[in-house]
Amino acid sequence: MPRRQRNKFVKRGQVLELKIEDYAFGGKGIARIRSEEGEFVVFVPNTLPGQTVKAQVKKSSKKYAECKLMDVLEASPDEIQVPYQDIPGAPYIQLPIDLQHQYKKESTLSLFERIGRVENVEDLFDEFVTSPNVFHYRNKMEYGFSAIGYDRQNKTDIDVFTLGFKRRGTWWMGDNLEKDSGLFDKQVEDNIKVIRHYCEKTGLNPWHGPKKEGFFRYFVVRKSYKTDELLFNLVTTSPELPKFDLEAFSNVLKDIFKERFAGLLHTINDEVGDRTIATSGSITLVSGKDKIVEELLGLNFEISMKSFFQTNPKSAEKLYSKVIDYALENRDAIDNTVVMDLFCGTGTIGQILASRSENTKIIGVDIVASAIEDAKKNAKRNHIDGLQFYAADVGKFLNQHPEYQNKIRTIILDPSRAGIVPKTLLKIIRLNADRIVYVSCNPATQARDTQELYNNGYQIKKISLVDQFPHTAHIETVVLFEKS
Repeated sequence: MPRRQRNKFVKRGQVLELKIEDYAFGGKGIARIRSEEGEFVVFVPNTLPGQTVKAQVKKSSKKYAECKLMDVLEASPDEIQVPYQDIPGAPYIQLPIDLQHQYKKESTLSLFERIGRVENVEDLFDEFVTSPNVFHYRNKMEYGFSAIGYDRQNKTDIDVFTLGFKRRGTWWMGDNLEKDSGLFDKQVEDNIKVIRHYCEKTGLNPWHGPKKEGFFRYFVVRKSYKTDELLFNLVTTSPELPKFDLEAFSNVLKDIFKERFAGLLHTINDEVGDRTIATSGSITLVSGKDKIVEELLGLNFEISMKSFFQTNPKSAEKLYSKVIDYALENRDAIDNTVVMDLFCGTGTIGQILASRSENTKIIGVDIVASAIEDAKKNAKRNHIDGLQFYAADVGKFLNQHPEYQNKIRTIILDPSRAGIVPKTLLKIIRLNADRIVYVSCNPATQARDTQELYNNGYQIKKISLVDQFPHTAHIETVVLFEKS
């Protein structure tokens, strides 16, 4: 077996000081090491052109290396000051939003050129849809407790009761949230320290990652933009639960948030894995109600703590509007037909499409049974007929229903970040639909699937980008494919 050639520039574990020069898709900054032997490329996630950073080599090959960001030594000239606490979930919050949009558009379209082999992607580009709210746009946030905190002054870990976010690049170290991060709800985040102090005074310990022990684990908050209500979930272990007064904690939240308080749930998670809700745990209502209601494009959706729902609902309205616009460009392929809504989640797109079309039957399929249950309930709540939802693997569902082949004119696809399994994509292609509206939260896998669709007679008619998550590298794409 031939020995793998190592590069002559860096080695695994080495700490480098790098100047970031360019931006690659997914939020990876590009640095270059130059010498008489040539040029070597280094990728560093969550960095910006113009920054000087300290990074550690995690992977190294002959042509490039991938690093973990350790520290930003010098800011980019493009960065601006913002009045928010920096957190890992907003690595680009100090970059002006127009530059964020520029980087996202250029890096995403390049994927379709490079991976999807779409030569004229700029000509096919329709629109970059911006988020209505640049700040405070999220409707859910998870705050973690930790017995190991971060000393920002000395830049080291410290034994301290912590409630906030994991320090970037670590799984064992928390970083106290002292004020608004600019992503979620200002009143909630300005009061996280108050909630932390209350929990600390109980004498019960926060979760210790390395030791896998402690009482307090997570504090989760969901927000309704329709009603401005807040739904809370405190996640703890069970052994010391008799020592903690859940009703008193509920009253603390009521005192802080007044009429915004919708309800408090309590989740027991005794598993050692780092997940908010354990598969074997229980969730109970302490006080108030266990659901809140959100509105999207005039439809109401009931959301529980476990429900999947778009994190940025105001931007989701724009995303869904773009999907519906693409679908309704050819009404003959929608009205009085059967439309497949595959990987449908809670069925939001199908419900909106059914409400805006004539005598259209929507077949929604998703493997997550709880999402399908929510879809059925929401369709009933919104009095929308013509919807059939199935909890099933998409590939297996299509195997069991060959009667739909050559009978479907429009398909809507909205898969997870992993994209569509190749065998399943071929089954979708064999339905022989005239049009496919493909929504993706991971343009890299969508660009991969584009090549297969091209090979089977589909061409891109339009492509739009939707900024669901400002200050991050994430971008959603909506692509309209038509049979050539």
